[in-house]
Amino acid sequence: MGKILDVDLSTETLGNYDINDETRKLYVGGKGLGARLLFDNTERGIDPLSPDNVLIITTGPLTGTNAPSSSRFNVSTKSPLTGAIASSSCGGDFGNHLKKAGYDGIIIRGKAKGPVCLVIENDSVAINEGSELWGLETDEVLDKVVGEDNKGVLTIGPAGENLVLYASIIAPRPSPKRSGIAGRCGVGAVMGSKNLKAIVASGNKKVPIAEPDKFKKRVKGQFDSLKDSAGVAMYSEYGTANLINPINAHNALPTRNFKLGSFKNAEAISGERLTEKYLVKSSGCSACTIKCGRVVKYKDKEVKGPEYETLALFGANLGIDEMDKIIEWNYICDQMGMDTISSAQTIAFAMELTENGLLDTGLSFGSSENISELLKDIAHRKGLGKDLADGARALSLRYGGEEYAIHSKGLELPGYNPSFCVGQGLSYATTNRGGCHMGGYVIALEAMGPLVADPLSIKAKPELTVMFQNLFDSLNCLDVCVFTMFSLFPNIIYRIKPSGLMNRAISSILLRSGPVISLLLKTRIPLKITISEKLLSDVTGEKYSFSDLLKVGERVFNMERRYNVREGIAHSDDTLATRVKGPLDKMLPRYYELRGWNEDGIPQKDTLDRLEIRV
Repeated sequence: MGKILDVDLSTETLGNYDINDETRKLYVGGKGLGARLLFDNTERGIDPLSPDNVLIITTGPLTGTNAPSSSRFNVSTKSPLTGAIASSSCGGDFGNHLKKAGYDGIIIRGKAKGPVCLVIENDSVAINEGSELWGLETDEVLDKVVGEDNKGVLTIGPAGENLVLYASIIAPRPSPKRSGIAGRCGVGAVMGSKNLKAIVASGNKKVPIAEPDKFKKRVKGQFDSLKDSAGVAMYSEYGTANLINPINAHNALPTRNFKLGSFKNAEAISGERLTEKYLVKSSGCSACTIKCGRVVKYKDKEVKGPEYETLALFGANLGIDEMDKIIEWNYICDQMGMDTISSAQTIAFAMELTENGLLDTGLSFGSSENISELLKDIAHRKGLGKDLADGARALSLRYGGEEYAIHSKGLELPGYNPSFCVGQGLSYATTNRGGCHMGGYVIALEAMGPLVADPLSIKAKPELTVMFQNLFDSLNCLDVCVFTMFSLFPNIIYRIKPSGLMNRAISSILLRSGPVISLLLKTRIPLKITISEKLLSDVTGEKYSFSDLLKVGERVFNMERRYNVREGIAHSDDTLATRVKGPLDKMLPRYYELRGWNEDGIPQKDTLDRLEIRV
């Protein structure tokens, strides 16, 4: 759309932020553009919750074009939970509405004198008084500011207002119930620190497409491909919760604060059980045929159902097999505006502190008692909730137990136990925002099978980690759903038996593929292999090959790393808790070598020059 809205809440001034074409081509959009803007618009060492921090919302070039699963957007800032870069990808439909209003993104600076609501409607932008919204839960904000109108909304709940360090930003959506959540790193606390309760966007502008005929034909082809893909079908049938049983079978399901990798009652919290007993209907983001969202009954309401991470961490990791309770806790977190991963993992850590006599909480593994009330107390920083509102790392520094406080760089780990999938552990330790499954997904080859590379072997894991991280960062610049990548593989792949001869043969090849992957990462052969670079070329009019796309991802990963180095984060922070660390130290030197970093984990000058990163 050619415009970034620049808002200063302290001075109540509005303007446009200029970005040149070279920056747009190098960083594309979404996560990449957010990282560049954050570096350029903040000083070293700022307090994340001060007016000096900025909150950046960026769409991708495919957002609003009707490309499959392309309605996502990204939120970037300095994280109050980690002190590192924060990037949080969000679904729903707000990104589409922002594009239709004529903007590719928003930079939000300063702090309003009191609660406000930012309203964007085509060429009209206003900072409105928002006291009547303060204190409301997220669905209540949607009802208040939009009603039945077709507009995009971003809001925080009480957790963001009270600066819970893992507060989320919610993009509530009335129907179908597929709210987007920028869940991780405490982006909601940054929004709350600015006294910004909500953003509303609407408009009627169209996204320009350089090659409309080619684009339309490709979009139809991808919709057909997604419809027929066996790899996508499992997400359509059971949602992301379809992963519970296979991850449990591969011994990678976090159980009792990551002590174990399997949960004997996993079936009770599985996608199959959720579908059979609780599902009302499936739902999806705009322009999405996958429809991985679950709409379930909660009391007298139809609400968004829990995703895999929520089921794994509120379920197995707390030793709880009560689906009704997990649905309730998921709903409470959504209404409070709070990350379910960090909420559940912080509670799991508190349970073990209690078990070891370090903190009296009344919590215990296997018991759901008082958790609903505790989640609300966390959101309002009341009682025990005040301590838990700062996350597991802060809790360990206060009460002990650092060896089993399960986080990386302060961000609690998602639902894969790295003790039993060491490549995913390397990704957790090195991903720039901390413990993150959306920054690299080696687990796809370690425990999601049909193709399973020995999850305990370190062979080729540095190479696979770099490849996945680069690929995922490139997709997060386009702001397309990563599930679309499953349609690239022929259906026969999904019929291979995990225990069969073919799987073992392919696994052996994968674990010997380090040199091949290294060559792929370095190649500049201009081949268009996936649909993503083809759609990007059609929309922008620029020529992107698959190697160009990987280079964009590599550039963005290094740009984020350079931001973290500026903030004092490097080698010593590329680690995991002792309980789940595994052979991490054996893999890091090779990983740094592949990245073009020195032994302290700092990108070297020739790496920055090659990637055209100017800092």
